[in-house]
Amino acid sequence: MSVTFSNFSFRYASQDKPTLKNINLRIEQGEKILIIGPSGSGKSTLGQCLNGLIPHTIKGESQGQLTINDTNVSEWKIEQYTENVGTVLQDTDSQFVGLTVGEDIAFALENQMVSRAKMYPIVRDTAKMVDLETLLKKSPYDLSGGQKQRVSLGGILVDDVDLLLFDEPLASLDPKTGKATIEIIDDLHKNSGKTVVIIEHRLEDVLHRSVDRIILMDQGEIIADMTPDALLKSPLLEKHGIREPLYISLLKRANVVLDALKPITPLSEVNSVQFHKEVTHWFKEESFNEVLVDTDQALLTIKDLTYSYDGEVNALENVSFTVNKGEFVSILGKNGSGKSTITKLIMGVLQPDQGSILLSGSDLSELSIYERSQKVGVVLQNPNHMISHHMIYDEVAFGLVNSGLSESDIEKKVLNALELCGLSRFRHWPIDALSYGQKKRVTIASILVLEPELLILDEPTAGQDYRNYTSMLGFINQLNRDLGLTVIIISHDMHLVLEHTTRAIVIADSHCIADEPVSQVFSQPELLNKANLTVTSLFELAQKADVENINGFITQFITEECESTKNVH
Repeated sequence: MSVTFSNFSFRYASQDKPTLKNINLRIEQGEKILIIGPSGSGKSTLGQCLNGLIPHTIKGESQGQLTINDTNVSEWKIEQYTENVGTVLQDTDSQFVGLTVGEDIAFALENQMVSRAKMYPIVRDTAKMVDLETLLKKSPYDLSGGQKQRVSLGGILVDDVDLLLFDEPLASLDPKTGKATIEIIDDLHKNSGKTVVIIEHRLEDVLHRSVDRIILMDQGEIIADMTPDALLKSPLLEKHGIREPLYISLLKRANVVLDALKPITPLSEVNSVQFHKEVTHWFKEESFNEVLVDTDQALLTIKDLTYSYDGEVNALENVSFTVNKGEFVSILGKNGSGKSTITKLIMGVLQPDQGSILLSGSDLSELSIYERSQKVGVVLQNPNHMISHHMIYDEVAFGLVNSGLSESDIEKKVLNALELCGLSRFRHWPIDALSYGQKKRVTIASILVLEPELLILDEPTAGQDYRNYTSMLGFINQLNRDLGLTVIIISHDMHLVLEHTTRAIVIADSHCIADEPVSQVFSQPELLNKANLTVTSLFELAQKADVENINGFITQFITEECESTKNVH
């Protein structure tokens, strides 16, 4: 299926200016295209034009022409879009239609009047492909973020459409599942000949398998349309705030001439002879030291924590760890491993079956949820689950309304938080007008305005572009450094964990299986595999260059990156 945008523009009904400006783009039948760009660049809007959400669900004004298979779609009904385009959305909750996982996957088959006898094996095989065969009778709303994403993926894999659109398919997935998802998409593309369009922030993860072209968007326009190799060798990623793959950053640090590398992606196909000398020289030249926070003053103490949702299977079992004042710690693990359960227990939303949670030596079980919220700020993974107001300013100010502060003091704190989170110019906007990533920053601003002792960020980079989350985390690092704010990040984002946290607590199958410096965790493939994590491209590059001390190799890179980031700020 081919797609052509010709001088195409679109303006949302709620906006004065167009979000898409004069788009000219041709996608050929059978191509695999990746669309990248910072938050608010128009990526998802382009996708919504492809799948018919614009104009049928989202209102606005279009100019120019969009054709699918050389047919002008301006007169298409929504049914015609769904017959031709299958979509996996970033916000999976809005996509479910079945009461169970099995029903949801089977929905498209039911619409096609497939008999139950034929439907069952198709649903079963599809569920197996996306690792959901044991969850077919569960409600999709009861699943973890990654499991929900796989239900959505299964829902379009059973449907025989010609164009597959993936809008941030990796946003809620742990690295191993994300890697498997990219492999599923790639195999599906190769075996079916379908046209595949992927909209995604996680460039390194998508480039685990090859793509034909990358479309770079910014401010509603197409900035570049080129091969992955050409884009990675250009300065465009840095210029437009897109995180380049880690191994590319390291090759640059080692003074490897990227123009001489053929190919440069995927990494598995890059010949190590082309960079071995420079990379090993870079590593030998420098000394490295692991830097950890030198404090033994415990802020959060979790001891023998056990919890079960159903009274049968433990989501957490005898989990113990301590987070000291001023630390910046990550909690890692696969979807459904119990990471987010720890957060809910700290918040008081759940009560532990066994064990204790202490904050500065005080038992949290003696405090109400409100009292805990004044000491522990939690930013949830899905911003839509936290937002309760229509306007951005009101949402950020809400936590201070009953604080006894004057209106002028509240305004000062709110404006400061909005400025720090890069939202000042949006302060009079309705929240509905923001992108998913921008909504995420609103929720973070609404927590930071309360000045908590402990800040817990659950997947802070989901739906966020590199420039925005780097700026935001630079600010959180500053609070950590200057004010001693203790930070826990629950994340699948290996870049984030490597560059911002010093220690990683790894949860797998309800148990704590590691509590070590980050570089040590990322140097152990077997440990990572147990937690559904994967080695980063730094590890793969080190292996290709025959580096023996991979822990030191990764530590050196992190140290240099942190130093350069500080210099920039």
